[in-house]
Amino acid sequence: MCMLCVFMQVARFCVLYAFCCFLPSRSPAMGNLIKVLGKDLENCPHFFLDFENAQPTEAETAVWNQVSAVLEEAHGILAELQSYNGAGQEIREAIQNPGDLALQEKAWNAVCPLVAKLKRFYEFSLRLENALRSLLEALTSPPYAPMQHLEREQALAKQFAEILHFTLSFDELKMTNPAIQNDFSYYRRTISRNRLNNQQLEAENEVNNEMANRMSLFYAEATPMLKTLSNATTKFVSENKTLPIEDTTDCLSTMACVCRVMLETPEYRCRFTNTDTMLFCMRVMVGVIILYDHVHPVGAFAKTSKIDMKGCIKVLKEQPSNSVEGLLNALRYTTRHLNDDSTSKQIRALLQ
Repeated sequence: MCMLCVFMQVARFCVLYAFCCFLPSRSPAMGNLIKVLGKDLENCPHFFLDFENAQPTEAETAVWNQVSAVLEEAHGILAELQSYNGAGQEIREAIQNPGDLALQEKAWNAVCPLVAKLKRFYEFSLRLENALRSLLEALTSPPYAPMQHLEREQALAKQFAEILHFTLSFDELKMTNPAIQNDFSYYRRTISRNRLNNQQLEAENEVNNEMANRMSLFYAEATPMLKTLSNATTKFVSENKTLPIEDTTDCLSTMACVCRVMLETPEYRCRFTNTDTMLFCMRVMVGVIILYDHVHPVGAFAKTSKIDMKGCIKVLKEQPSNSVEGLLNALRYTTRHLNDDSTSKQIRALLQ
Protein backbone atom coordinates (compact mmCIF):
# COMPACT_ATOMS: atom_id res chain seq x y z
CA MET A 1 0.00 0.00 0.00
CA CYS A 2 1.50 3.40 -1.00
CA MET A 3 2.20 6.02 1.69
CA LEU A 4 -0.39 8.42 0.27
CA CYS A 5 -3.12 5.78 0.56
CA VAL A 6 -2.03 4.95 4.11
CA PHE A 7 -2.20 8.64 5.00
CA MET A 8 -5.67 8.98 3.44
CA GLN A 9 -6.99 5.93 5.31
CA VAL A 10 -5.54 7.14 8.64
CA ALA A 11 -6.92 10.64 8.11
CA ARG A 12 -10.34 9.22 7.27
CA PHE A 13 -10.34 7.06 10.37
CA CYS A 14 -9.32 10.02 12.54
CA VAL A 15 -12.13 12.19 11.19
CA LEU A 16 -14.70 9.46 11.79
CA TYR A 17 -13.27 8.73 15.22
CA ALA A 18 -13.43 12.41 16.18
CA PHE A 19 -17.05 12.54 15.03
CA CYS A 20 -17.87 9.42 17.01
CA CYS A 21 -16.47 11.04 20.16
CA PHE A 22 -19.38 13.50 20.11
CA LEU A 23 -21.90 10.62 20.04
CA PRO A 24 -23.16 8.68 23.06
CA SER A 25 -21.14 5.52 23.59
CA ARG A 26 -24.12 3.29 22.83
CA SER A 27 -25.42 5.39 19.95
CA PRO A 28 -26.55 3.35 16.92
CA ALA A 29 -25.02 6.05 14.73
CA MET A 30 -21.56 5.43 16.17
CA GLY A 31 -21.92 1.69 15.70
CA ASN A 32 -23.03 2.12 12.10
CA LEU A 33 -20.13 4.44 11.30
CA ILE A 34 -17.59 1.98 12.65
CA LYS A 35 -19.34 -0.88 10.86
CA VAL A 36 -19.28 0.96 7.53
CA LEU A 37 -15.64 1.92 7.97
CA GLY A 38 -14.65 -1.64 8.87
CA LYS A 39 -16.54 -3.12 5.94
CA ASP A 40 -14.98 -0.66 3.48
CA LEU A 41 -11.46 -1.36 4.70
CA GLU A 42 -12.04 -5.11 4.60
CA ASN A 43 -13.71 -5.35 1.20
CA CYS A 44 -11.77 -2.72 -0.74
CA PRO A 45 -8.02 -3.32 -0.58
CA HIS A 46 -6.04 -0.28 -1.67
CA PHE A 47 -2.78 -1.19 -3.38
CA PHE A 48 -1.32 -0.62 -6.82
CA LEU A 49 -1.22 -3.72 -9.00
CA ASP A 50 1.54 -3.03 -11.52
CA PHE A 51 0.09 -4.39 -14.76
CA GLU A 52 2.87 -2.73 -16.77
CA ASN A 53 6.11 -3.66 -15.02
CA ALA A 54 5.54 -6.52 -12.56
CA GLN A 55 8.41 -9.03 -12.67
CA PRO A 56 8.39 -12.52 -11.12
CA THR A 57 10.12 -13.16 -7.83
CA GLU A 58 12.08 -16.36 -7.36
CA ALA A 59 9.04 -18.00 -5.75
CA GLU A 60 6.85 -17.12 -8.75
CA THR A 61 9.28 -18.11 -11.50
CA ALA A 62 8.22 -21.73 -12.10
CA VAL A 63 4.53 -20.93 -12.56
CA TRP A 64 5.32 -17.68 -14.39
CA ASN A 65 7.48 -19.51 -16.97
CA GLN A 66 4.77 -22.11 -17.56
CA VAL A 67 2.05 -19.49 -18.09
CA SER A 68 4.32 -17.20 -20.09
CA ALA A 69 4.89 -19.95 -22.67
CA VAL A 70 1.12 -20.04 -23.26
CA LEU A 71 0.60 -16.29 -23.27
CA GLU A 72 3.32 -15.83 -25.91
CA GLU A 73 0.88 -17.35 -28.40
CA ALA A 74 -2.06 -15.15 -27.39
CA HIS A 75 -1.21 -12.14 -29.59
CA GLY A 76 -0.82 -14.38 -32.63
CA ILE A 77 -4.15 -16.09 -31.94
CA LEU A 78 -5.95 -12.73 -31.71
CA ALA A 79 -4.26 -11.48 -34.88
CA GLU A 80 -5.34 -14.61 -36.78
CA LEU A 81 -8.89 -14.32 -35.49
CA GLN A 82 -9.04 -10.62 -36.35
CA SER A 83 -8.05 -11.36 -39.94
CA TYR A 84 -10.42 -14.34 -40.26
CA ASN A 85 -12.57 -13.59 -43.33
CA GLY A 86 -14.18 -16.98 -43.88
CA ALA A 87 -15.10 -18.81 -47.06
CA GLY A 88 -18.64 -17.45 -47.39
CA GLN A 89 -18.52 -16.74 -51.11
CA GLU A 90 -17.02 -20.11 -52.05
CA ILE A 91 -19.56 -21.93 -49.84
CA ARG A 92 -22.51 -20.03 -51.37
CA GLU A 93 -21.36 -20.84 -54.91
CA ALA A 94 -20.92 -24.51 -54.05
CA ILE A 95 -24.38 -24.73 -52.43
CA GLN A 96 -26.04 -22.95 -55.35
CA ASN A 97 -24.35 -25.26 -57.87
CA PRO A 98 -24.32 -28.72 -56.26
CA GLY A 99 -23.50 -30.43 -59.56
CA ASP A 100 -20.43 -28.32 -60.29
CA LEU A 101 -17.51 -30.39 -58.99
CA ALA A 102 -15.03 -27.58 -59.60
CA LEU A 103 -16.96 -25.25 -57.30
CA GLN A 104 -17.30 -28.01 -54.70
CA GLU A 105 -13.56 -28.52 -54.72
CA LYS A 106 -12.92 -24.77 -54.60
CA ALA A 107 -15.13 -24.41 -51.51
CA TRP A 108 -13.53 -27.41 -49.83
CA ASN A 109 -10.02 -26.12 -50.49
CA ALA A 110 -11.02 -22.73 -49.07
CA VAL A 111 -12.60 -24.20 -45.92
CA CYS A 112 -9.94 -26.76 -44.95
CA PRO A 113 -7.15 -24.30 -43.97
CA LEU A 114 -9.72 -22.26 -42.05
CA VAL A 115 -10.83 -25.31 -40.08
CA ALA A 116 -7.18 -26.07 -39.30
CA LYS A 117 -6.96 -22.53 -37.91
CA LEU A 118 -10.12 -23.06 -35.83
CA LYS A 119 -8.57 -26.23 -34.47
CA ARG A 120 -5.50 -24.25 -33.35
CA PHE A 121 -7.77 -21.78 -31.55
CA TYR A 122 -9.56 -24.62 -29.78
CA GLU A 123 -6.33 -26.34 -28.78
CA PHE A 124 -5.04 -23.04 -27.43
CA SER A 125 -8.11 -22.83 -25.19
CA LEU A 126 -7.04 -26.14 -23.60
CA ARG A 127 -3.56 -24.78 -22.90
CA LEU A 128 -5.10 -21.61 -21.50
CA GLU A 129 -7.25 -23.74 -19.20
CA ASN A 130 -4.15 -25.46 -17.79
CA ALA A 131 -2.41 -22.11 -17.36
CA LEU A 132 -5.38 -20.72 -15.43
CA ARG A 133 -5.39 -23.74 -13.17
CA SER A 134 -1.72 -23.20 -12.32
CA LEU A 135 -2.39 -19.55 -11.49
CA LEU A 136 -5.39 -20.40 -9.32
CA GLU A 137 -3.32 -22.91 -7.38
CA ALA A 138 -0.62 -20.30 -6.79
CA LEU A 139 -2.96 -17.42 -5.92
CA THR A 140 -5.24 -19.32 -3.52
CA SER A 141 -2.78 -21.56 -1.67
CA PRO A 142 -2.51 -21.24 2.12
CA PRO A 143 -1.36 -19.63 4.33
CA TYR A 144 -1.96 -16.32 2.51
CA ALA A 145 -5.31 -14.67 1.84
CA PRO A 146 -6.17 -13.72 -1.77
CA MET A 147 -5.36 -10.04 -1.15
CA GLN A 148 -1.94 -10.98 0.20
CA HIS A 149 -1.29 -13.23 -2.80
CA LEU A 150 -2.21 -10.51 -5.30
CA GLU A 151 -0.05 -7.94 -3.53
CA ARG A 152 2.93 -10.27 -3.02
CA GLU A 153 2.80 -12.12 -6.36
CA GLN A 154 2.09 -9.31 -8.77
CA ALA A 155 3.71 -10.99 -11.77
CA LEU A 156 1.27 -13.90 -11.47
CA ALA A 157 -1.62 -11.50 -10.89
CA LYS A 158 -0.58 -9.70 -14.08
CA GLN A 159 -0.62 -13.00 -16.00
CA PHE A 160 -4.06 -13.77 -14.62
CA ALA A 161 -5.15 -10.34 -15.86
CA GLU A 162 -3.61 -11.01 -19.29
CA ILE A 163 -5.58 -14.26 -19.60
CA LEU A 164 -8.81 -12.40 -18.82
CA HIS A 165 -7.89 -9.62 -21.27
CA PHE A 166 -7.24 -12.19 -23.99
CA THR A 167 -10.48 -14.04 -23.19
CA LEU A 168 -12.71 -11.00 -23.56
CA SER A 169 -10.85 -9.90 -26.70
CA PHE A 170 -11.18 -13.34 -28.31
CA ASP A 171 -14.86 -13.65 -27.48
CA GLU A 172 -15.65 -10.16 -28.76
CA LEU A 173 -14.06 -11.02 -32.11
CA LYS A 174 -15.77 -14.40 -32.27
CA MET A 175 -19.23 -12.99 -31.51
CA THR A 176 -18.97 -10.51 -34.38
CA ASN A 177 -17.78 -13.07 -36.93
CA PRO A 178 -20.55 -15.46 -38.07
CA ALA A 179 -18.21 -16.90 -40.71
CA ILE A 180 -16.58 -19.09 -38.04
CA GLN A 181 -19.65 -21.22 -37.41
CA ASN A 182 -20.74 -21.11 -41.06
CA ASP A 183 -17.37 -22.45 -42.21
CA PHE A 184 -17.28 -25.18 -39.60
CA SER A 185 -20.88 -26.23 -40.31
CA TYR A 186 -20.09 -26.55 -44.03
CA TYR A 187 -16.99 -28.58 -43.18
CA ARG A 188 -18.97 -31.00 -41.02
CA ARG A 189 -21.75 -31.38 -43.59
CA THR A 190 -19.23 -32.17 -46.29
CA ILE A 191 -17.46 -34.73 -44.12
CA SER A 192 -20.80 -36.41 -43.28
CA ARG A 193 -21.88 -36.46 -46.90
CA ASN A 194 -18.64 -38.06 -48.04
CA ARG A 195 -18.76 -40.56 -45.20
CA LEU A 196 -22.20 -41.66 -46.40
CA ASN A 197 -20.69 -42.15 -49.84
CA ASN A 198 -17.85 -44.19 -48.33
CA GLN A 199 -15.31 -41.50 -49.15
CA GLN A 200 -12.68 -40.24 -46.74
CA LEU A 201 -11.06 -36.86 -47.25
CA GLU A 202 -7.51 -36.08 -46.20
CA ALA A 203 -8.70 -33.30 -43.90
CA GLU A 204 -10.30 -35.91 -41.63
CA ASN A 205 -6.83 -37.01 -40.60
CA GLU A 206 -6.27 -33.60 -39.00
CA VAL A 207 -9.77 -33.01 -37.60
CA ASN A 208 -11.31 -36.41 -36.89
CA ASN A 209 -14.89 -36.92 -35.80
CA GLU A 210 -14.14 -36.77 -32.06
CA MET A 211 -12.16 -33.54 -32.45
CA ALA A 212 -14.90 -32.09 -34.68
CA ASN A 213 -17.51 -32.83 -31.98
CA ARG A 214 -15.47 -31.07 -29.30
CA MET A 215 -14.79 -28.11 -31.56
CA SER A 216 -18.48 -27.91 -32.43
CA LEU A 217 -19.42 -27.61 -28.73
CA PHE A 218 -16.71 -25.00 -28.22
CA TYR A 219 -17.78 -22.73 -31.10
CA ALA A 220 -21.48 -23.16 -30.34
CA GLU A 221 -20.92 -21.02 -27.22
CA ALA A 222 -21.45 -17.28 -27.65
CA THR A 223 -18.32 -16.70 -25.53
CA PRO A 224 -16.26 -19.91 -25.86
CA MET A 225 -13.09 -18.74 -24.10
CA LEU A 226 -15.04 -17.38 -21.14
CA LYS A 227 -16.94 -20.66 -20.94
CA THR A 228 -13.60 -22.48 -20.91
CA LEU A 229 -12.31 -20.36 -18.02
CA SER A 230 -15.59 -20.66 -16.14
CA ASN A 231 -15.58 -24.46 -16.45
CA ALA A 232 -11.91 -24.61 -15.50
CA THR A 233 -12.49 -22.50 -12.37
CA THR A 234 -15.54 -24.54 -11.34
CA LYS A 235 -13.56 -27.75 -11.88
CA PHE A 236 -10.67 -26.36 -9.84
CA VAL A 237 -13.03 -25.64 -6.93
CA SER A 238 -14.71 -29.06 -7.10
CA GLU A 239 -11.40 -30.96 -7.27
CA ASN A 240 -9.85 -29.10 -4.34
CA LYS A 241 -12.20 -30.21 -1.58
CA THR A 242 -9.97 -28.90 1.22
CA LEU A 243 -9.90 -25.41 -0.32
CA PRO A 244 -13.00 -23.35 0.56
CA ILE A 245 -14.77 -21.97 -2.51
CA GLU A 246 -14.46 -18.52 -0.91
CA ASP A 247 -10.68 -18.62 -1.42
CA THR A 248 -11.22 -18.79 -5.18
CA THR A 249 -14.12 -16.33 -5.39
CA ASP A 250 -12.31 -13.94 -3.01
CA CYS A 251 -9.36 -13.96 -5.39
CA LEU A 252 -11.72 -12.83 -8.19
CA SER A 253 -13.58 -10.24 -6.11
CA THR A 254 -10.32 -8.81 -4.76
CA MET A 255 -8.97 -8.44 -8.30
CA ALA A 256 -12.18 -6.65 -9.34
CA CYS A 257 -11.93 -4.33 -6.36
CA VAL A 258 -8.26 -3.54 -6.95
CA CYS A 259 -8.97 -2.69 -10.60
CA ARG A 260 -11.90 -0.44 -9.65
CA VAL A 261 -9.87 1.40 -7.00
CA MET A 262 -6.98 1.94 -9.44
CA LEU A 263 -9.37 3.28 -12.09
CA GLU A 264 -11.15 5.71 -9.79
CA THR A 265 -8.09 6.93 -7.86
CA PRO A 266 -6.09 9.69 -9.60
CA GLU A 267 -2.97 8.88 -7.57
CA TYR A 268 -2.99 5.37 -9.07
CA ARG A 269 -4.09 6.31 -12.57
CA CYS A 270 -1.23 8.76 -12.96
CA ARG A 271 1.19 5.86 -12.51
CA PHE A 272 0.02 4.26 -15.77
CA THR A 273 2.65 5.08 -18.39
CA ASN A 274 0.85 3.35 -21.27
CA THR A 275 -2.41 4.79 -22.56
CA ASP A 276 -3.75 1.27 -23.17
CA THR A 277 -3.41 0.31 -19.50
CA MET A 278 -6.69 2.03 -18.57
CA LEU A 279 -8.61 -0.09 -21.07
CA PHE A 280 -6.66 -3.18 -19.99
CA CYS A 281 -7.62 -2.52 -16.37
CA MET A 282 -11.29 -2.04 -17.28
CA ARG A 283 -11.32 -5.21 -19.35
CA VAL A 284 -9.74 -7.20 -16.53
CA MET A 285 -12.25 -5.80 -14.02
CA VAL A 286 -15.15 -6.86 -16.24
CA GLY A 287 -13.54 -10.26 -16.89
CA VAL A 288 -13.22 -11.13 -13.20
CA ILE A 289 -16.77 -9.91 -12.54
CA ILE A 290 -18.15 -12.22 -15.23
CA LEU A 291 -16.03 -15.13 -14.04
CA TYR A 292 -17.10 -14.50 -10.43
CA ASP A 293 -20.74 -14.38 -11.54
CA HIS A 294 -20.39 -17.75 -13.26
CA VAL A 295 -18.56 -19.47 -10.41
CA HIS A 296 -20.11 -17.99 -7.24
CA PRO A 297 -23.37 -19.69 -6.13
CA VAL A 298 -25.32 -16.39 -5.92
CA GLY A 299 -23.26 -14.39 -8.39
CA ALA A 300 -21.81 -10.89 -8.57
CA PHE A 301 -25.06 -8.89 -8.48
CA ALA A 302 -26.53 -10.07 -5.17
CA LYS A 303 -26.42 -7.82 -2.09
CA THR A 304 -24.11 -10.34 -0.43
CA SER A 305 -21.60 -10.15 -3.29
CA LYS A 306 -18.14 -8.96 -2.35
CA ILE A 307 -17.93 -6.94 -5.58
CA ASP A 308 -19.17 -3.34 -5.56
CA MET A 309 -21.13 -3.64 -8.79
CA LYS A 310 -22.50 -0.09 -8.65
CA GLY A 311 -19.00 1.29 -8.28
CA CYS A 312 -17.63 -0.87 -11.10
CA ILE A 313 -20.41 0.10 -13.51
CA LYS A 314 -20.06 3.79 -12.64
CA VAL A 315 -16.32 3.65 -13.33
CA LEU A 316 -17.05 2.22 -16.77
CA LYS A 317 -19.75 4.79 -17.51
CA GLU A 318 -17.34 7.62 -16.73
CA GLN A 319 -15.25 6.61 -19.75
CA PRO A 320 -15.97 7.49 -23.41
CA SER A 321 -18.88 5.29 -24.53
CA ASN A 322 -17.11 4.03 -27.65
CA SER A 323 -14.36 2.46 -25.51
CA VAL A 324 -16.59 0.75 -22.92
CA GLU A 325 -19.83 -0.15 -24.70
CA GLY A 326 -18.48 -3.61 -25.50
CA LEU A 327 -17.58 -4.13 -21.84
CA LEU A 328 -21.00 -2.97 -20.66
CA ASN A 329 -22.58 -5.35 -23.18
CA ALA A 330 -20.44 -8.15 -21.77
CA LEU A 331 -21.94 -7.46 -18.32
CA ARG A 332 -25.44 -7.28 -19.83
CA TYR A 333 -25.32 -10.41 -21.95
CA THR A 334 -22.62 -12.81 -20.73
CA THR A 335 -23.22 -12.79 -16.97
CA ARG A 336 -25.40 -15.45 -15.36
CA HIS A 337 -27.20 -13.72 -12.48
CA LEU A 338 -28.01 -10.20 -13.73
CA ASN A 339 -31.70 -11.00 -14.19
CA ASP A 340 -32.08 -12.86 -10.89
CA ASP A 341 -34.65 -11.54 -8.40
CA SER A 342 -31.80 -10.81 -5.99
CA THR A 343 -30.34 -8.17 -8.33
CA SER A 344 -31.35 -4.66 -7.28
CA LYS A 345 -33.34 -2.42 -9.60
CA GLN A 346 -30.60 0.22 -9.31
CA ILE A 347 -27.97 -2.10 -10.80
CA ARG A 348 -30.32 -3.18 -13.59
CA ALA A 349 -31.08 0.47 -14.33
CA LEU A 350 -27.36 1.28 -14.52
CA LEU A 351 -26.92 -1.38 -17.20
CA GLN A 352 -29.93 -0.37 -19.30
